[in-house]
Amino acid sequence: MRALLQRVGRASVCSEGSPCGAIQAGLLVFLGVAKEDGEEDAAFLARKTANLRIFEDENGKMNLSVKDIQGSALVVSQFTLYSDTSRGNRPSFEQAADPKSAEQLYRRYVELLRAEGLPVETGVFQTDMQVELLNEGPVTLLLESRKK
Repeated sequence: MRALLQRVGRASVCSEGSPCGAIQAGLLVFLGVAKEDGEEDAAFLARKTANLRIFEDENGKMNLSVKDIQGSALVVSQFTLYSDTSRGNRPSFEQAADPKSAEQLYRRYVELLRAEGLPVETGVFQTDMQVELLNEGPVTLLLESRKK
């Protein structure tokens, strides 16, 4: 699994033109699921997402987690995180999980983030979405469960 995290002052997502999720300070998480991913990958990434210290403390050091700042997470599925652009000009998505498996792990990741104590908003799986955000820093990090 891959989670592209963006530290945000606010973020929102609409699905097919209708608002479906919005947060203030916290993390916007674009989540991609690969064919070989399972429960352990979701658990690892949820734990890492909730506890990663990327928010500034009183001394301006990145020393606080999203839980420490009492922030929220907005999780948006994004199969394109598993694109392969090494050949030609059209991306291949062979590494991405099939929609049914991906949705199960996406939902499990969201459940696990909530179990960590985070308020979580989501997009709508497998729809056309529009995302707006105010990236703070900017801070953008890629987490991968296979690189634990």
